[in-house]
Amino acid sequence: MFTFSLTIVRHGETQYNRDKLLQGQGVDTTLSETGLRQAEAVGRYLRDLRFDAVYTSDLQRARQTAEQILRANAGGTRVEPVQEPLLRERGFGVAEGRPKEDLKNMANAAGQSCRDYTPPGGETLDQVRRRFKDFLKVLFQQMMDDHGDASTSGGSPGPPATPNGGAEERGSGTEGGSGPEGGVHVLAVSHGGFIRVAVKHLLEELGCTPPDGARPAQLTAPCPNTGVSRFLFTLRRAAGAVELTAARCVFTNRKEHLEWLKEC
Repeated sequence: MFTFSLTIVRHGETQYNRDKLLQGQGVDTTLSETGLRQAEAVGRYLRDLRFDAVYTSDLQRARQTAEQILRANAGGTRVEPVQEPLLRERGFGVAEGRPKEDLKNMANAAGQSCRDYTPPGGETLDQVRRRFKDFLKVLFQQMMDDHGDASTSGGSPGPPATPNGGAEERGSGTEGGSGPEGGVHVLAVSHGGFIRVAVKHLLEELGCTPPDGARPAQLTAPCPNTGVSRFLFTLRRAAGAVELTAARCVFTNRKEHLEWLKEC
């Protein structure tokens, strides 16, 4: 078996975020000055963690955030980020570029909640979930191809992603760079709407073990700009296929690294 950690980071703030405008996929904005400082801060927070693979949405705000994280990294990360369209934000169709209040009004007119409503031309939550599942399939296969065989032939697989395993609890400490000691670490930079769907899928459908004492509503709350979430996965090969044997949520939506911005 082989265990690795996945750290998921939301991109930094854009002017559209500040103005409460929907971006989705069609509005490809860059980070604001605040967003750049947020990305620098999360980079420092994660600086001591060596990433063996880095994936980022191909939208500019995510790519810029990943660049800042890697620029600050002191853990020995030497990989180039992979631009992955599967990590894009949820598409909001005709609502993109418009105030979030417009989406609420459209949902009310349709008799639906804002979260569940799909504007014309937009993606349903199920379509976003399928994109995330496709990403996991790609990720799991890549991790097993690159690291899994070495772990089964005598390499270090890292700690198991199971309750009370000990090592994974170190990942829930205050340092962003902590995680399974001697294991494999992956970074994925994505978007708020996508991350919320992903976390709900991991916890509610994939059966991830939650952190001790954590409330479900807290774990699946909206992710702030540059919020950090971490999960541990244990994989094995079975009948020629990659199989997930255990999954654990270490934490979600951490933002301690943003505290210093309030003092600037």
